[in-house]
Amino acid sequence: MRSIEWNQTSSKVQAIDQSLLPGEFKVIEFENADEIRGAIRSMVIRGAPVIGVAAFHAMALKAREIDTHDLKTFKEKMAQFAAFLKMARPTAVNLTWATQNALDFVRDFEGSTDALQHLIFELAERKAEEDVATNMAISRFGAELINDGDRIVHHCNTGALATVDYGTALGCIRMAHEQGKRVHVYVDETRPRLQGSRLTAWELEQYKIPYEIITDSSSGYLMRLGKVAKVLFGADRVALNGDVVNKIGTYMLALAAYDNGIPAYAAFPLSSLDFNCPNGDSVVIEERSGEEVLSLQQNGQIVAPANAKAVNYAFDVTPHRLLDALITDKGVLYPPFFRDISVLGNAGRSE
Repeated sequence: MRSIEWNQTSSKVQAIDQSLLPGEFKVIEFENADEIRGAIRSMVIRGAPVIGVAAFHAMALKAREIDTHDLKTFKEKMAQFAAFLKMARPTAVNLTWATQNALDFVRDFEGSTDALQHLIFELAERKAEEDVATNMAISRFGAELINDGDRIVHHCNTGALATVDYGTALGCIRMAHEQGKRVHVYVDETRPRLQGSRLTAWELEQYKIPYEIITDSSSGYLMRLGKVAKVLFGADRVALNGDVVNKIGTYMLALAAYDNGIPAYAAFPLSSLDFNCPNGDSVVIEERSGEEVLSLQQNGQIVAPANAKAVNYAFDVTPHRLLDALITDKGVLYPPFFRDISVLGNAGRSE
């Protein structure tokens, strides 16, 4: 199940519209770069790894839209769009990393603009394939930490929908299931956009993995009752010291796991590591419209008073001290995380 890919027949980028699931499975097409940026901003396309790949495709489409054969002018217009694209979801480092990576590719190129346009599309396709390979590696390493019979709390959506294919944290669970291990997943709703109950539950049904949906506030009590073996979630940005910036609610989940002596793991690709970020406190956390909270309904009725206001942070910061391991495509990192992350930084992301 590819969440995003280039359609050679239509010469457009196509992606699963995640805002419609689980009620409707729909693949939509994008013919210009601004449409992809809008889809990222509105969370039609969401999930740190797939946002990065979407950024490569947006840069490729922008290259096709620029009508000039002057290389200097071409590069200037690409730089302008890159700055605009990065602001679509500023907390997710994959977006910034991918956009900058594509822009560096453009800046280093010498030749015709026609050739450059073609090469950027090749770059986007290559990054999509790399993402799948990366997710498979993460999942293999993570599956080793999952035992037969484990009951796992999973936060947000980190499966194929959040990547090009297969997944990160949910990919680890999926891999363990495919290895024959019996696993049961407690899917927290992940308010206010309900990525857990809408998307993760939908994916688990496709894979025939047993699950139950729980309210976000239930996980701590389930741990206290001894019903949880592990906690898994993804990461939108990881600081140099191992602090994890992820979907709001991750911090509370990790606190409950820590208090109950249950291991908590974050799974992510190395592209989510921000080697310029010393700790989570230095990350600017995206605050989204309060309407996402206030528009929630029960029995067809809005639950909040008409004049209510809401604070809606999209992410929070989980201190590294609460985490038992970081699962990456290069292996599992254990505390002290700063040591191993520094080694990865000195070697380069691709090492």
